[in-house]
Amino acid sequence: MPHVTYISPDGTETTLEARDGDSVMEIAVKNGVKGIVAECGGACSCATCHVYVDDAFIAAAGEVSDLEDDMLDGAESERLPVSRLSCQIKMCAELDGLKVRIAPKQ
Repeated sequence: MPHVTYISPDGTETTLEARDGDSVMEIAVKNGVKGIVAECGGACSCATCHVYVDDAFIAAAGEVSDLEDDMLDGAESERLPVSRLSCQIKMCAELDGLKVRIAPKQ
């Protein structure tokens, strides 16, 4: 099973096992990771699961859709080149070891 590490704004790291196909947001919510609000439940309509993907995994995380791009423009925290909505990143073997920093404001 692949693993994902969440890095909170204070630097605390939480590493969790993920099932293939689960979103990075779903894994966080199911395991009580603080900072991932996920108001819309993964519908890509709220930008409250904003994360910064580690540079080593940005290509493997896939392309940003037009809808996700629009949502990131309205995110509470600064948008960076590695910004993603965690609801749009689906875990797979290629993402084993993924690290994401949780945006400080959702």
